[in-house]
Amino acid sequence: QVQLVESGGGLVQAGGSLRLSCAASGRTFSSYPMGWFRQAPGKEREFVASINWSGGSTYYADSVKGRVTISRDNAKNTVYLQINSLKFEDTAVYYCAARGAHYSGSVYYTSALYDYWGQGTQVTVSS
Repeated sequence: QVQLVESGGGLVQAGGSLRLSCAASGRTFSSYPMGWFRQAPGKEREFVASINWSGGSTYYADSVKGRVTISRDNAKNTVYLQINSLKFEDTAVYYCAARGAHYSGSVYYTSALYDYWGQGTQVTVSS
């Protein structure tokens, strides 16, 4: 079982930056692929970024490519999402997720493939 807790969200002006963190409990975190998703008001949850278990492979949604970096520190059981040049349309609740596939070298962008989810952290970008 893995529990995920996001933090780092907040209110930021357009053009600013945020680093979201997702702290995981459980010994198996370091072997799981991880992902970040977001859900804006009135919209479906959408994929943002994913990373494989080692951090050697990442994948980004086209809408954030070039502005977002996903990374992980397995020693700290934490995955990060750095978002730069924030736009109003980045306003959403951001969720981290873990796929229970030990040592998978793949990255995943489909929410249904993830087994564990955090409660989310709100990011609000003011124009």
